[in-house]
Amino acid sequence: MTATPELSPQPHPFQIQRLDADAAGTAIFRLSGPLTARAMYECQTPDAAGSVLSFHSTPEEKIPALNILDITAVPYVDSMGLGMIVTHYAHCKGKGIRMVLVGVGPRVLELFRLTKVDRFLPMARTVEEATALRHS
Repeated sequence: MTATPELSPQPHPFQIQRLDADAAGTAIFRLSGPLTARAMYECQTPDAAGSVLSFHSTPEEKIPALNILDITAVPYVDSMGLGMIVTHYAHCKGKGIRMVLVGVGPRVLELFRLTKVDRFLPMARTVEEATALRHS
């Protein structure tokens, strides 16, 4: 009788969910799974992956004043994921929108420190803490 090799579980696939927190102009993007090129391209086309964090407003919609990226459930980020975050930050800043990262884990924070983006990317521990920053 031969032993069957154990299969390692598949990593949690990348997912993104947009929540409109309130009428006061806060949009929350809840990301989960690895924020990597491989994970992104497995679940969507390259064009969709590049615009995953974009928001489009119609004339009757107000652009949110605060944009929260909740990455609590993101175990790691590669260079593409880092580029998406920095690009989104620059996009928000150019439109006068405040962006805050929430739930940055130790592994992701180490990448931010190595690349020195921790010097300009605003971070908070919780969504509630980030929401309070809107008024400061």
